[in-house]
Amino acid sequence: MTSHERTLAADPAPRSRRDRDLVIARIASRYRLRSHRSYVRGKLRWDPLFEGVASLLTTSTRPLLDIGCGLGLLGQYLREHGFRGEYRGIDIDAQKIEEAERAAQIEPLHLDFSAVDADTLPEFRGDVALLDVLHYIPADAQRRVLVEAASRTAGDGVLVIRNVLRDDSWRFRATVAEERFSNLLGWMRSPVRHFPLQSELEAPLRELGFEIEVSPLWGRTPFNSYLIVARRARSIS
Repeated sequence: MTSHERTLAADPAPRSRRDRDLVIARIASRYRLRSHRSYVRGKLRWDPLFEGVASLLTTSTRPLLDIGCGLGLLGQYLREHGFRGEYRGIDIDAQKIEEAERAAQIEPLHLDFSAVDADTLPEFRGDVALLDVLHYIPADAQRRVLVEAASRTAGDGVLVIRNVLRDDSWRFRATVAEERFSNLLGWMRSPVRHFPLQSELEAPLRELGFEIEVSPLWGRTPFNSYLIVARRARSIS
C-alpha cells in the first residue's frame, strides 16, 4: 500500500459522535490561524452541508471539481470519509486558496487547489460541487455558470448545488441579514449579487436534460439553504 493509499484509507467512515468530533478536531488543527480553526470547528459541527454532500460523493471514483472551495473543507472532509477520487478546488479568493493548500499539505491529502473565478472554469469531467456560490454572482451570469458547471458533469456524474433560494420566509430574511454582516466583517469579500428563485436555478439544468431533486438543508441553522442534486436523465430504451 502506498503512502497515498494509506492516507485515504484512514478513518474511512466515522459514525459515532466521538469519531465525528475527532475528524473535526483533526481538520481544524491543520489551519495555522486561530480564527480559521474556530470557523472550521463551528462550520463542520453545525452546518449539515458536509454530511449531506459526503453521502453523495464519498463512494464516487470520479474526479471532483469543487467550485468556490474556500478553505478547502469539503476536500478534507471527503478524504476523512474515504473519498479516493481526484479533487480540484477552485476559488476566486487567493488568500483562502493559500490557506487551503497549506492545510492540505500538513498531511499528504492529495488535494489540488487554484485561484480561479467561477466564471472561467477549467476543463474538467466528473462530479461537480457548487456550494454556496451562486448568490455572489450577478443574476445575468448565474445561468452561464450553471450551464458551464453542468457541461463539466460526466454522463454518470452528479452536479451538487447548495444555495439559498429566494422566497418570503423568515429564514430567507435571516440569511440576508447574516450575509450583510459577513460582508461588513470582511469574511466574505464579495457582496451578495442575487439570490435565485428555485425556478431560475432549475430551468437551465432541465433544458440540458438533467433530472433535479431539491430538499431543505438548513439543519439547526436559521438559513434558507437547499440542496439541489442534478443528474443527467437516462433514456429508456
